[in-house]
Amino acid sequence: MIYTALTAMNAAMDRQRAIASNLSNAHTTGFRSETFSVNTLTLRGPSLETRAMAQGSVRGANLAAGRAVPTGRDLDLALRGDALIALQAADGSEVYSRRGDLAIGAAGVLENGDGRPVMGAAGPITVPLGAQVTVAEDGRVMAADPATPDQPAEEIARIRLVSPAGSRIVKNLDGFFEVVGGGVLPVDETARADIGSLEESNVDTAQTLVEMIEAQRSFEQRSKLFSTVSELDQAGSRLMSLRG
Repeated sequence: MIYTALTAMNAAMDRQRAIASNLSNAHTTGFRSETFSVNTLTLRGPSLETRAMAQGSVRGANLAAGRAVPTGRDLDLALRGDALIALQAADGSEVYSRRGDLAIGAAGVLENGDGRPVMGAAGPITVPLGAQVTVAEDGRVMAADPATPDQPAEEIARIRLVSPAGSRIVKNLDGFFEVVGGGVLPVDETARADIGSLEESNVDTAQTLVEMIEAQRSFEQRSKLFSTVSELDQAGSRLMSLRG
């Protein structure tokens, strides 16, 4: 019973961490809340299967879209549907996000709000320094020279807007999505975005607070099992002493 209660308490603590992460990112642009599950593991052997352990882990992410909020900024985009923005991770691999608050870094690299370079067909997108940059709803990056306002903007790259359909993706420890086992997602030619808007986190704050209270109560209930075990042990000792 002690081992059963201990593993259940560990699962409740892990659930609390996942809930706390969701709550702390309730106002993070494009954040996808993490989902948690607890599985029962029964120890099998020649004796009766009376010991069951609890194993809790983050199961995945809720991919439901958040609310799009207008910002009026030319480099803000809120993706429609299930499309994701391809980004370059710190190790050079390709990761994905819904966060579309783009900006131009000091070196002229187009980055999202996490500071990760935005990927195009030929790698990270670099824009001419001093150019007036805009993004079209299909991901095309346009640059215009402020010195020649009568000239139309030119396309310099196209953001890799990809589709997760049919692929297994997982959320890594940095909060980005990646393909299970490595690899990259295919480009979604039909992907579109609302320019001048940002997608809010899909975390339901009220529901998350309720889940936090439930997880805390679950932890307290399992901690009471230790005192129950102690009482049972003492009662058993008294019975054995009477028998002697």
